[in-house]
Amino acid sequence: MQYLISVIDDRTNSGTEEEMAAIDVFNEKLQKEGYWVFAGGLAAPSSATVIDNRNDAAVFTDGPFVESKEHIAGLWIWEAPDLDVALKLATEGSKACNRKLEVRPFH
Repeated sequence: MQYLISVIDDRTNSGTEEEMAAIDVFNEKLQKEGYWVFAGGLAAPSSATVIDNRNDAAVFTDGPFVESKEHIAGLWIWEAPDLDVALKLATEGSKACNRKLEVRPFH
């Protein structure tokens, strides 16, 4: 089963050197133990473009889809045998990056 892990933050580019080092160690563990699929940080929400092509012509809107204090600052995709393992890893990941994480399984 694959899981999307969203890193939730209320600031952009807020990772300290210590947090980035802890994330690197955590990522190495994920890779070594076979859970790693993909990870990446995201640019600020203000850099987003929303495209709506449900009608006759596509409409492009600058900025995030939802105005919110918190946003998705990055993500992981993990391969884990079950939700319990994904939640255990997310507990460690939240500690490493010092952020809240949301875990969602793919269908």
